[in-house]
Amino acid sequence: MSAGLRAEPTWPTRGQGRMRFLGLAIYEISLNAPEPVQAEGWAAQPLLLQLRYQRSLKGAAIAERSLEEMRRQGAVADADAQAWLAGMREAFPDVKDGDRLSGLHDPVEGARFWFNGAPRGPRFNAAFSRRFFGIWLAPQSSEPGLRRQLLGL
Repeated sequence: MSAGLRAEPTWPTRGQGRMRFLGLAIYEISLNAPEPVQAEGWAAQPLLLQLRYQRSLKGAAIAERSLEEMRRQGAVADADAQAWLAGMREAFPDVKDGDRLSGLHDPVEGARFWFNGAPRGPRFNAAFSRRFFGIWLAPQSSEPGLRRQLLGL
């Protein structure tokens, strides 16, 4: 993938679902990729996750919760956690019903984000990308049912 990529890739949808918390819809999520995504090898494949929010949330809260979920997959060095949190606070704005936040996982170049189709925040390294997208796709996901929907299991 090109480092100069400005637009979100337009790949086929491979899976989708809805995140709920205490019965309330938080967001709809879709997994898009050029090829079917393998449950065991997802981290080696390029993919795009698109979240369409169904309620208002603060960007800082999204970043903090993301870091908590990333830590479910294993320890994160303090320096990495601080850098990742700062980058996510820059990348994730406050959202409201109908807003779309998209993230691209490139197994070599790392992660990029878009907000309502516009590039947003810094580019993140591959280690961040594996942990961030693992929130939904890793076996340690706190939402195994949503993981199964996204991966078509």
